[in-house]
Amino acid sequence: MKHGFIRVAAIAPHIRLADCSYNADIIINIIDSAEQKEVGLLVFPELCVTGYTCGDLFLQDILLLRAMEQVKRIAAATVGKELVTVIGFPYERQGRLYNTAAVLHGGRILGLVPKQNIPNYCEFYELRYFAKGPQEVIKVDFMGEDVFFGSRMLFECSDMPDFVLGVEICEDLWVPISPGNSHCLAGATVIANLSASNEIIGKAEYRRELVKSQSKRLICGYVYADAGEGESTTDLVFSGHSLIAENGAILLESEPFHNDMIINDIDLGIIMSDRRRMNNDLGQDATDYIRVKYTLSEDDCKLKTYELIRRIDPSPFVPADSNELKERCNDIFTIQAMGLKARLNHVEAKCALIGVSGGLDSTLALLVTHRAFELLGIDKKGIMAVTMPCFGTSERTYNNALSLAKGLGATVIEIPIKDAVMQHFKDIGHGIDTHDITYENAQARERTQVLMDLANQHNGLMIGPGDMSELVLGWTTYNGDHMSMYGVNSSVPKTLIRSIVKWYADSTDNKELAEVLKDVLDTPVSPELLPPTKGNEYQRTEDYIGPYELHDFFIFYVLRYGFSPEKVYRLAKTAFEQKFKDEEILKWLQLFYRRFFSQQYKRSCLPDGPKVGSVSISPRGDLRMPSDAKAKLWLDELKGISL
Repeated sequence: MKHGFIRVAAIAPHIRLADCSYNADIIINIIDSAEQKEVGLLVFPELCVTGYTCGDLFLQDILLLRAMEQVKRIAAATVGKELVTVIGFPYERQGRLYNTAAVLHGGRILGLVPKQNIPNYCEFYELRYFAKGPQEVIKVDFMGEDVFFGSRMLFECSDMPDFVLGVEICEDLWVPISPGNSHCLAGATVIANLSASNEIIGKAEYRRELVKSQSKRLICGYVYADAGEGESTTDLVFSGHSLIAENGAILLESEPFHNDMIINDIDLGIIMSDRRRMNNDLGQDATDYIRVKYTLSEDDCKLKTYELIRRIDPSPFVPADSNELKERCNDIFTIQAMGLKARLNHVEAKCALIGVSGGLDSTLALLVTHRAFELLGIDKKGIMAVTMPCFGTSERTYNNALSLAKGLGATVIEIPIKDAVMQHFKDIGHGIDTHDITYENAQARERTQVLMDLANQHNGLMIGPGDMSELVLGWTTYNGDHMSMYGVNSSVPKTLIRSIVKWYADSTDNKELAEVLKDVLDTPVSPELLPPTKGNEYQRTEDYIGPYELHDFFIFYVLRYGFSPEKVYRLAKTAFEQKFKDEEILKWLQLFYRRFFSQQYKRSCLPDGPKVGSVSISPRGDLRMPSDAKAKLWLDELKGISL
């Protein structure tokens, strides 16, 4: 459970109605199995000790007594175990019966949480048996043991302060204002829901959306355990549809009518990061709440680092679902085009200037500009696509740049810059055969000068193609490709740019244009600033700074959630275990932090550009970072990692 992960499980055990000892045996066996799987929180359905559909049997003394006895027995079975178990049973106190959740750990009952919202309609007429539970927490004598009883109670793990458990029961989730709201306002990060929700047509989807939206709205983990086989089918059928959600995402759900245990890892770091970022009232201590604290283990409180069950997406910016990816690409492309349309309108630009290289970034910038001109209803000839070949320009990228520009109806301008750069080298006394940073950056700055001056000459706007991945790494020439009059790709990472260009190629009716776009996608990413080697090999950007898929992964977890270097490394190892060796990941992560900190000065003066996603590096709103910050803390943590 190191790095803020808590392994959770939900299950619908196959019970026998009113057979408390049998049900307790099943529950204890499941607890033993879950402990072996390193589960930290195990949630059962409501009234699972007796069964939910006992009906008037809930009015029988012997059933209530045996249920309490079995709760004590189940609690005793948790001695020496680290997991917290939540079970449901009917609890009688002072002549009233409560639909109650018992929270168990380390051989004791941490607390009894009664259901707050008692359904009184159709098939769920619980008011015949159960009373609304009190909110105020008091101590009660539960078969000789002092136990907390009441709704306003949270369970806090001393070894994992970010794991704070709140409990609600079935109907509590379905009402407009649930106890979960209060729990999360008081500091709960995970909500356990013990439920018995019958299955009818369309209800599974509604239930799924309800759990999903509750976890999103309350920025929490949500573990929903639904009753299944063993319940009476006189009028209702229960499918055991359990779900695990985290901050608006369904991590896992059971297949209806299978009664399987579902297990996944909730990342409390995501929850805490979003609460910090939103700076709302969630997570505030409430004076009227009782916080019951416990430790994972009396013998060994050291948090374990186990292999994660949850899938870590290696491409967090790129949806795995093809339909979702198409929708995202379309949305981002539209946002980019609408932003550029508004800027062109505002400055009354007569044209747009783009340096086209035949690479991914300038290709997307050209496509976005083309769409903006369509939205404005103006002649595409006003798009001036400028190609500026120099020492490292390859025939492949040169031809692709020309084909793209012509295929989109843009005005093509070719301005070779080799002579101008050589004159500049002569002016500053730099040798033409000295292929250093000056040699490379002089070309980038010359191209920017040409574009800026053309923009002035034609009363136009120079469009910047630089993407977010390059800007985070500082892989851009200061006042060269770093500068523009509007940067349409500035919040789009490289992996997503590739997806958008592919989406455009797949959706366009222009087959010739699609073929060129596919060749652009197949071309290795390169700045093309150095002449080819004897083997006719050109620069490959990823040979210098590492794979963009790794860096985009780092960007997401460092900037979106602020995770520690050690945790980012662990996540990357899990996500890329089949593709990169551990030492490769560590090497490029170290480079990432060094460049991210040292290159902030370039990001502090970025041009305007549209924000398209939750991660952005605009110095005006999203990444307000000093240019002089040191990377030492982050790099020192990585030094402690043993391969």
